[in-house]
Amino acid sequence: MTPAQKGEVIEILKGKFSQYENFYITNTESLTVEQVSKLRRLCFEKNVEMKVAKNTLIRKALESFNDEKYSGVYESLHGVTALMFSDSPKEPAMILSSFRKEGNMEKPVLKAALIGTDVFTGDNQLDVLTKIKTKNELIGEVIGLLQSPAKRVLAALLHHHEGGAEATAEAEAPAAE
Repeated sequence: MTPAQKGEVIEILKGKFSQYENFYITNTESLTVEQVSKLRRLCFEKNVEMKVAKNTLIRKALESFNDEKYSGVYESLHGVTALMFSDSPKEPAMILSSFRKEGNMEKPVLKAALIGTDVFTGDNQLDVLTKIKTKNELIGEVIGLLQSPAKRVLAALLHHHEGGAEATAEAEAPAAE
């Protein structure tokens, strides 16, 4: 790889790190070409970008930001590295998890993930990452929580009003003699 090609890869990676606040660092070593193609397809279907690059180039791209939040991922840059970029904090974890279950294997291995400013290191974090709530899930939960007291209040008011209307109608009706 020429210095110009290396520089180009670094620029592409810098663009991805700027574009996405979530990325996963995985080890795809010992996956067959067919398995890597399948993983790429799954990523594409779920709007996750997968890039394979040399660790030194990934590190140079990250170091160029001079941002402390990346320091926790440097130790994960060894072996064969595939990066998974996503707007969703948990979609790459879901892809890795289902890919591994389907193939009945322990690969690809999760080396690290950066979710916002939080670093998750090690393959044992994959399960935790599949349970992360996305922004939309959290918004949905909050809306649900906000709606439920309002629904109860409305139901109580309606029930009270209906019950009250019957009592008022009875009081106004002339008594049958």
